[in-house]
Amino acid sequence: MKSFARSLLFVLPLAFAPVAFAQHQTLAIAADASQVTFTLGGSDHAVKGTFHVQSGSIDFDSGTQKISGSVVVAAGSGNSGNDGRDKKMKNDVLDVSHFAEVSFVPQSYQGAIAPSGDSTIQITGTFTLHGTPHDLTVPVQVHIDGTNCTAKTHFVVPYVKWGLKDPSVFILKVAKEVDIDLALVGHLSSAN
Repeated sequence: MKSFARSLLFVLPLAFAPVAFAQHQTLAIAADASQVTFTLGGSDHAVKGTFHVQSGSIDFDSGTQKISGSVVVAAGSGNSGNDGRDKKMKNDVLDVSHFAEVSFVPQSYQGAIAPSGDSTIQITGTFTLHGTPHDLTVPVQVHIDGTNCTAKTHFVVPYVKWGLKDPSVFILKVAKEVDIDLALVGHLSSAN
């Protein structure tokens, strides 16, 4: 009986090893399927537009709540549907010739990521805009269906407070903060 108990103690960790291993996963972000939209309020009307996700990969362990990786957005891809406004946004506000990328690097998260279905977590990380890093915590809704994963969040960027130029002119006033909606789509794989 003692040898059976010793054997069981040896075999149980091996039996559960695949489960623990599966908790450590990588989300390879499909840039073309992912989307960044923005809304900037103004005295006349709200301006809506998009940016292009350039690249991204998120490595996370649902057992230890460790997270790393990055999401990179092309600053020069901003499109509001108005060429003159977009040129001003890219040149005067974002200064894309010097700061071509906007990025978010996750550092920790709170909450639980379910192996399938829906989860809501809080991710804390560094949001770099105009070459300057800012601490940011965002709520993220995660949906896992097999190896397919989507992650969605909404947050506000106080761009003027963070040192970017206010594009308001004379009677045309715009908000000092911009609403961002990020929808990431990707493929999950076990991380090694």
